[in-house]
Amino acid sequence: MDFSRLRNIISRYCVGEEIWVDSRTVYIGHKEPPPGAEAYIPQRYPDNRIVSSKYTFWNFIPKNLFEQFRRIANFYFLVIFLVQLIIDTPTSPVTSGLPLFFVITVTAIKQGYEDWLRHKADCSINECPVDVVQRGKAVRTQSHKLRVGDIVVVREDETFPCDLILLSSSRQDGTCYVTTTSLDGESSHKTYYAIPDTMAFRTDQEMDSLHATIECEQPQPDLYKFVGRINIYKEKEEPVARPLGAENLLLRGATLKNTQHIYAVAIYTGMETKMALNYQSKSQKRSAVEKSMNAFLIVYLCILISKAAINTVLKYAWQWSPDRDEPWYNRRTENERQRHVVVRAFTDFLAFTVLFNYIIPVSMYVTVEMQKFLGSYFITWDEEMFDEELGEGAQVNTSDLNEELGQVEYVFTDKTGTLTENNMEFIECCVDGNVYIPHAICNGQILSAASSIDMIDSSPGGYRREHEDLFFRALCLCHTVQVKEEETVDGIKKGIHQGRPTSFYISSSPDEVALVEGMKRLGYTYLRLKDNYMEILNKDDEIERFELLHVLNFDSVRRRMSVIVRTSSGEYLLFCKGADSAIFPLVVSGKVEQVKARVEQNAVEGLRTLCVAYKRLSESEYQEACRHLTDAKLALQEREQRLAEAYDIIERDFVLLGATAVEDRLQEKAADTIESLHKAGIKVWVLTGDKMETAAATCYASKLFRRSTQILELTKKRTEEQSLHDVLFELNRTVLRQRSISGLSVDCLDFGLIIDGATLSAVLKPKRDSAGHGNYREIFLEICRNCSAVLCCRMAPLQKAQIVKLIKASKEHPITLAVGDGANDVSMILEAHVGIGIMGKEGRQAARNSDYAIPKFKHLKKMLLVHGHYYYIRIAELVQYFFYKNVCFIFPQFLYQFFCGFSQQPLYDTAYLTLYNISFTSLPILLYSLVEKHVTMDTLKREPSLYRDIAKNSLLRWPVFLYWTCLGVFDAVVFFFGAYFLFDNTTFTSNGQMFGNWTFGTLVFTVLVFTVTLKLALDTHHWTWINHFVIWGSLLFYVIFSLLWGGIIWPFLNYQRMYYVFMQMLSSGPAWLSIILLITVSLLPDVIKKVLCRAMCPTATERVQDRDKLSWDDMAKLPSRRSYKGASVDSSQLHLGAVETLSLRASDPLPQKLLAHLAEGGRADLRSLSPCMLRLSGAGIAYYAPGPETSV
Repeated sequence: MDFSRLRNIISRYCVGEEIWVDSRTVYIGHKEPPPGAEAYIPQRYPDNRIVSSKYTFWNFIPKNLFEQFRRIANFYFLVIFLVQLIIDTPTSPVTSGLPLFFVITVTAIKQGYEDWLRHKADCSINECPVDVVQRGKAVRTQSHKLRVGDIVVVREDETFPCDLILLSSSRQDGTCYVTTTSLDGESSHKTYYAIPDTMAFRTDQEMDSLHATIECEQPQPDLYKFVGRINIYKEKEEPVARPLGAENLLLRGATLKNTQHIYAVAIYTGMETKMALNYQSKSQKRSAVEKSMNAFLIVYLCILISKAAINTVLKYAWQWSPDRDEPWYNRRTENERQRHVVVRAFTDFLAFTVLFNYIIPVSMYVTVEMQKFLGSYFITWDEEMFDEELGEGAQVNTSDLNEELGQVEYVFTDKTGTLTENNMEFIECCVDGNVYIPHAICNGQILSAASSIDMIDSSPGGYRREHEDLFFRALCLCHTVQVKEEETVDGIKKGIHQGRPTSFYISSSPDEVALVEGMKRLGYTYLRLKDNYMEILNKDDEIERFELLHVLNFDSVRRRMSVIVRTSSGEYLLFCKGADSAIFPLVVSGKVEQVKARVEQNAVEGLRTLCVAYKRLSESEYQEACRHLTDAKLALQEREQRLAEAYDIIERDFVLLGATAVEDRLQEKAADTIESLHKAGIKVWVLTGDKMETAAATCYASKLFRRSTQILELTKKRTEEQSLHDVLFELNRTVLRQRSISGLSVDCLDFGLIIDGATLSAVLKPKRDSAGHGNYREIFLEICRNCSAVLCCRMAPLQKAQIVKLIKASKEHPITLAVGDGANDVSMILEAHVGIGIMGKEGRQAARNSDYAIPKFKHLKKMLLVHGHYYYIRIAELVQYFFYKNVCFIFPQFLYQFFCGFSQQPLYDTAYLTLYNISFTSLPILLYSLVEKHVTMDTLKREPSLYRDIAKNSLLRWPVFLYWTCLGVFDAVVFFFGAYFLFDNTTFTSNGQMFGNWTFGTLVFTVLVFTVTLKLALDTHHWTWINHFVIWGSLLFYVIFSLLWGGIIWPFLNYQRMYYVFMQMLSSGPAWLSIILLITVSLLPDVIKKVLCRAMCPTATERVQDRDKLSWDDMAKLPSRRSYKGASVDSSQLHLGAVETLSLRASDPLPQKLLAHLAEGGRADLRSLSPCMLRLSGAGIAYYAPGPETSV
């Protein structure tokens, strides 16, 4: 049975498929339609109240508790706490309940405070004053009282209180200017248009007399899409229907600019506004560290269950003998005797589980969250990642992925605006093969291979002159550029020339501004759009007026835009500009080969090219085009699809006029960043919509491709010559052959792959034919694995996400990062493990949807190689250390059961069980995970290869995890048996009392706390005063707490078993000796292991650490005498004794720093010295060379 039809129906009605959009009817001013019109059906809509908070006063406690106990760790400890309450367990319920209560309370306070701030923000927004037209006058009310259908008055610099349809404006042409910075970050002024039939209503009374209804789609979150129509009712006339689109919709959160006031009708209110619909959070991303942490947690849970099961079995084996079943001091009650053995065994199993449950670190999750939250501020505070031009620094939108920045294996980057500045400069244009370059006249002579606009007058033939005029007019008319003539815009002076204001252009597309400005330099100036007429000033200083009839807007699928205009003589012209791949197939005449050759040449030089074409329309053709466009625009359902079909019908049979070339310069340090990422072992892919030649030129300039790189092409052009199957297998043989050769040779050939969108679609499409040619994904991935860089050109936004998803799902499961600056990059940013948005000139959609936002591409280097490196090593140590210290904590408790008849007797006091993870050992590791620097920032930037040391989650692999676990078991054995054998013979205190079990447990606990804290101290490389304060302060706090806990009779305790225990232990000399000896023995194996590994097989990081220790700054601290001899030297020695001699060259970092310093004192440039000898000892420092001596 075929369920496809049923599935489509379900997805259409239930899932909200885009092609099925239900509609709503809005009655402007709440007026019923006149008799004879559609039936009046009042509809209920939400008020204009914005609610961004999660909780209310009444549901905070139950809802917050429910969310917190959905976490498996919290739920586990809740179960343990309940078990302690229900059955008789060896430890008090306080030992589990108090840490759990602490964790739950801290998290609830944090979330409650954040929600309270959201409530305050909501109240301030909902109580904003708004003017509403009621009964012919404007009435002031509060924002949350607005209803759908209200006519709202908005004044300059005010923010729109809800989503509105523009009815009229104070400007004569019915337009208004808006900034949408709070929505998408675009600071440029956008133009919105009133409906022509309502723009004449300019007063409160006139607006109150408007009788109309609006039919539109139901709310949906796309900021740039709106479908609707307005029906205007007039007396004794047929109602008039006009289409409504995104150009009529004013979004909540946007601000009115350079317009005195507007009238608009509320269309979506409250939580149905597009801004509110975009509040919804993105899908949760989980880091590799979090996955490792959960896997380790499962292992420890299994260990816990195993311990409980072993002790339960051994207990009943121990009690099998009648004389051990019921000792006189522990007689069972009658109820206990009558219970079934299985029930008793299960109860004992639960009791042992409670006793050993501390092996699962309850506070680890809180510590990790605090580390991520606080650590994210280091990115925000980084002054090197602050951009003066933008006035902004890096932003952290989610702190859950900080450590993932240190695990990136693939970087997918956009080109325009990410690698390049997106600051376009017009370079040249080509008309019928003739090239025009602005200001190309030198000493009265025209430069070769170029001409200027002055040549147009003398150009032969009317045909070429006509095409030149049409070309320049097309570029002056086919755009959406706004002209500003004001001297000041938003308080910023612009367009000032010789003391008087002049016009300047602004647009959401830098390409359009560059083209219009280029035409101005060539003699054709676009003046303005007034009353639907576009005015241009031609080369003869004559103003030409063209009536703008229709705009066929640009979209990423068509990759072109068109305008239909009417000349002063009544002739209809259709001008079109777009990508060459979108224009050439539609051209029927023109000098295609000449223009195509010039386009390809410009693309090779890295210039962005656009082609321009036109066609004349007869009256009947124009009317036919109007009919198609009107029908499509009035459609409420499938409007975009019907508009695309109408555009395809109209945009055909063009005459090619020429092409343009603009330059988009490479961003500062983009090449250095890519080179550093390559050295770090990260593969960089460029995903762009540009043509292959342009993108390839940018890749060479940015050092993605080197001149020695062998380029492999997988393009539509090549697959037309050969089958895709043959091309893929040929490329695969090429890279595999080279890989086998490189295994035998030192020289390894570098490969770079170029693939276009059309070929990628064929590769990703699963298909099988009779020849058995099937899924090509694995072959494609194999080719990509052997390429150092990949360029994907002619890519649609969805294809970018598909590429990222393909690499994510490959068998290696690499960590991916996507970086882009535009709305077309959002899909790949959301798909990648880590998404980074560039605060570029294409708006802030990418930055808003990303996990991190940076001002420039160059900041990616420090983000990954420094911050990512630090975050990973810190949190890796945190996770391993938490498990280690809990093994040290609980394993002695497990061993103790063998010496107490498996009676579930705790080794430690309740206070120690409760505070071990909360107070005694938590703060040092938290601080370590925030400030530890195993190498300096400068070293990490200078040595990108250090990033390879932490690649593929190397610090959280199973061998490392097992080492930490075994180390914890070893230390626990030393604690327990060391104390046991040292006190094998009964030990007495000075007053003759014997040590009891609580003294024994306190001794083990004291050694434990000191050992795990000192272990962290040994692992610390970067010491500050706060490290000393926290580490030694934690140990001091433990001692003071123990003295107070055992030195006072606390009235709220039913027992005083710890009274004077700690003081008695410290009064014993053997106890002091035992503590010092056991701590030393516990730490010794780890120290020996580190020394041996560092000496025999050091990592790259350890080698750099050793080299940094020999830096001049460290040597300068030694007591020394320094002298420098000679200025003209061929070889040199730095003599510190005769212990060791190192051979170094002046190009190495240490001699550079040292010799440059010496050169300042000796007035000589010693950095050019030949190989030098450096001799080291602690005796002193002297620099010897032939020649007269100069004091340094």
